[in-house]
Amino acid sequence: MPNNTFSIVTIISFLLIGMISGIILGPFFEKIGSDILLGVVVLLAIFMTYALVRVFVSRQRSILKKPDPPKAASQVGFVVDTFHDVVARLKEKELELEKLKTSAEEKAGSAEAYNENILQSVPSGVISIDNDLRIRSINHSAENILGITSSDTIGKQFSDVVKEPLSSIINEKQPLARIEYQYVTNDNRHIWLGITSSELLNGEAVKIGYTFVFSDLTDIKSLQVQVELKHRLSQLGEMSAGISHELRNSMSVISGYATLLGKKVEDTNKSTVESITSEIAHMDQIISELLAFARPSVLNREDIDLNNLIEKTLSSIKVDKKDIEISVHADSPVSVKADGLLLRQALSNLLINAAESMSGQGKIDITLKQLQDKAEITVRDTGCGIPEDIRQKIFLPFFSTKQDGTGFGLALVQKIIVSHSGSIEVDSREEQGTTFRVVLPLVS
Repeated sequence: MPNNTFSIVTIISFLLIGMISGIILGPFFEKIGSDILLGVVVLLAIFMTYALVRVFVSRQRSILKKPDPPKAASQVGFVVDTFHDVVARLKEKELELEKLKTSAEEKAGSAEAYNENILQSVPSGVISIDNDLRIRSINHSAENILGITSSDTIGKQFSDVVKEPLSSIINEKQPLARIEYQYVTNDNRHIWLGITSSELLNGEAVKIGYTFVFSDLTDIKSLQVQVELKHRLSQLGEMSAGISHELRNSMSVISGYATLLGKKVEDTNKSTVESITSEIAHMDQIISELLAFARPSVLNREDIDLNNLIEKTLSSIKVDKKDIEISVHADSPVSVKADGLLLRQALSNLLINAAESMSGQGKIDITLKQLQDKAEITVRDTGCGIPEDIRQKIFLPFFSTKQDGTGFGLALVQKIIVSHSGSIEVDSREEQGTTFRVVLPLVS
């Protein structure tokens, strides 16, 4: 408004000036002439035009510098304030979503870690494999049972990591209920495994692989064998004691009569009497061994250094064949809580049997090593081996493949080992030698 008023006042002022100038100069212009009047009018017109342009330019500058009307300013401020409010709310929501995301990730990580802790803590071995039979995970129990490490197995084919019969089982891709198998680990332990396998499904129930779950049943199997053997030996002992008592009474009478007969017969018949006496002495030896076998073992347990025990046993036994080479391979000192006298007797019987199984040159290897909480003694020979049809009978009393054998050597070895809560196994092939493997608990 002020600019418009200024423009009108300016125009009116110019008109008034023009009128006054015309009145004053009118008589003068009549004398001078029309040309001069025209020039003056032109000058006034130019001056007025210049003044009007200046007014217009000034007015436009004022408009540009002038703030918006209050109503427009209010509308723009509302929009700006609303925009800022929306942005602030969005940032708040973004922070809330970020917190929810972090919380969800922490919960997921915690659940994953919890499940992983459960998997790693279970006593059973657990191995997961994909559809291509490549190992994807393995827990600590599986590593300890099979003698492998996760760093050497993850991503490898299952059949490249485990041995038979486990590799064949999983290659069939068939779920298995509880099945028991014997297995030789990577660190050469002979164990029993109880195995279960099943398909591994994802959240949509789609098969993505297999799970392989197994437990070490070696101790349970050994305990079963020990219980059965102790029960059988107890029954055999009771029966043997009764039979030995009756036989020894009769043999004492026969031996007495043979002695009297030897004094009265002629020299030509004395050889017959001596044969009778010799056979009676042999039978008495058998009865003594039978009684010793039947007698309950009373263990005098003490700390026994097995390395030292092996050395003493080798120095005490007599091997007539000088062409038999004996070597010992032992870990650092291995000690057990056991009866040293009985263990030495058992080891002597094994070494003597090994030497007698070789007719010519041969070799006996004795290996001692510690496997976790057990000690293992292995006696391996290069003898004639044991036929498969009699391999299961060698620990039975009275069973012997030797003409002059009593059949109590290996039976007594087994009894001694079992009385120490240990186990003994035999692996033999004809013309390929025999291996006896004795396992004893370090603390029993």
